[in-house]
Amino acid sequence: MTRALAWAAFLLGALYFVLPLVGMAEFSLSMRREGYSLDAYASVLAEAEFQRTFAFSVAMALVTIATGVLVVVPTAFWVRLRMPELRPVIEFVTLLPLVIPAIVIVFGYIRLYNTGSWLPLTGTAAGTNLLLAMGYTVLALPYMYRAVDTGLRTIDVATLTEAAQSLGAGWGTILGRVILPNVLGAVLSGAFLTFAIVIGEFTMAALLDRPAFGPFMQRLGQDRAYEPSALAVIAFAITWGCMGLIALVTRTQRHLRTGAR
Repeated sequence: MTRALAWAAFLLGALYFVLPLVGMAEFSLSMRREGYSLDAYASVLAEAEFQRTFAFSVAMALVTIATGVLVVVPTAFWVRLRMPELRPVIEFVTLLPLVIPAIVIVFGYIRLYNTGSWLPLTGTAAGTNLLLAMGYTVLALPYMYRAVDTGLRTIDVATLTEAAQSLGAGWGTILGRVILPNVLGAVLSGAFLTFAIVIGEFTMAALLDRPAFGPFMQRLGQDRAYEPSALAVIAFAITWGCMGLIALVTRTQRHLRTGAR
């Protein structure tokens, strides 16, 4: 009886999520009245604004990932090695973006860095892009830090550091050639999550008036019928593709560790 109820709950939840996706996918293929077609997808992919906004968001995602790795990996490594008593504080700080809405963060940026401030970043496109990258880095911080911290838990950081230092390695060499390769799977997991977050983010890009993928999806939905559904399917595929890559990287890393033992 308990198992039947569990399966019933699982099937109900699956239908709750699967049926809307199936309906959306079916609608995106119904642009032609005489049958299914990929016309809506072709229309979206051929649109110049789609190509421009998607390329912009991919570039911002790569910048965000690079910034996150440069900030998070040394911080998590140093806290675990030298200042373990600060771990609760660091974890609390990295969790703040989950409870502070993105609109609050971006309004703070606009207030601090508007054209009348001491650092008018919003006065230029490059400065606004920098603000957007900063905002994306903050949004992705909880996921990147958690992924890297979990990876560091699986290795003996102190022993690896002492061994590298005994061979004359400096801190840069230790981080780049000893620690980072051992947590590469965790870093890639955080990177894929960051990519998925940046590609679908709307609030910051819209309020900073940047040509990103999220605002384009919203604008397309205002005056089109089938193309928004096709674009939503594309965005869904990108997000779940990132999730699949995370699972693949995790499984591969686990398999390599098992083989090494």
